[in-house]
Amino acid sequence: QVQLVESGGGLVQAGGSLRLSCAASGRTFSSYAMGWFRQAPGKEREFVAAISWSGGSTYYADSVKGRFTISRDNAKNTVYLQMNSLKPEDTAVYYCAALIGYSDYDASFGYDYWGQGTQVTVSS
Repeated sequence: QVQLVESGGGLVQAGGSLRLSCAASGRTFSSYAMGWFRQAPGKEREFVAAISWSGGSTYYADSVKGRFTISRDNAKNTVYLQMNSLKPEDTAVYYCAALIGYSDYDASFGYDYWGQGTQVTVSS
């Protein structure tokens, strides 16, 4: 079992920055990959970024590449999403998720555990 708790969401103006955190507990954190997804009102959940168990490999959706950075601190059991140059279209509920098994990093159905989500709102 893995428990995930996101934090760091909020309201920010376009062009601003936010850093999301996701604290994990339960299973050994360094043994699984982590991902961030988001869901805007009326839209399906979409992949944002993912990071391998060691942090050595990262993956991004084209829409956030160059603006967002995913990282992890295995000593603190935490994964981060640094979001810069935010746009109104980044407004969504952001979820972190744990990928225990083997699956494509950008496929939400492959993730085994999910956090409750944190709201990010970008005003124009």
